[in-house]
Amino acid sequence: MTIEQLTFYVFASILVFAAVMVITVRNPVHASLFLVVAFFNSAVLWLLLEAEFLAITLVLVYVGAVMVLFLFVIMMLDINIARLREGFAKYLPIATLVAFIMVVEMVFVVGPGNFGLEQFAEPARHSADFSNTRALGSVLYTVYLYPFEIAAAILLVAIVAAISLTLRRRPGTRHQEIDKQVAVRAADRLRIVKMDSEKQE
Repeated sequence: MTIEQLTFYVFASILVFAAVMVITVRNPVHASLFLVVAFFNSAVLWLLLEAEFLAITLVLVYVGAVMVLFLFVIMMLDINIARLREGFAKYLPIATLVAFIMVVEMVFVVGPGNFGLEQFAEPARHSADFSNTRALGSVLYTVYLYPFEIAAAILLVAIVAAISLTLRRRPGTRHQEIDKQVAVRAADRLRIVKMDSEKQE
């Protein structure tokens, strides 16, 4: 076993473990942190495939930006963890059935009949001056231009939905009322007082 194979098996095992913990832990904050671990291990696998740009993008964008957004949304929504635990046993049979169906579908799609060294040859090694960023951009903005734009629109809708979920009124909190601030007059906020001056001797 080479060092590359050993590195792949180690980080792939950690990735699978972190992915399972994301969907099994009951605390949403812990699930987000396990998702960060999964992203880091995915970045290492991208590095093994000589896709340095994708690995760096995965760490900077998803770990550095998207996961911070997830944590802010989780904290601002005030999710009742005790209430989530109450319905766990109630929906366990349905969840088990759905999970079994998903596993069967994944075996058919990513099974050894469709993937593996028998179906796809090992990626060719490139020289040190090869730019996978240029190669990725040439394919992304020509062949996959429309799917790329559709993904951008979906992400925009997700951002708007996350913002709308957090903008709810809560008792005992102060909010800005822009219309009242704009319509304010100087006479309502400022009072000029005139006083006679006294000469001190």
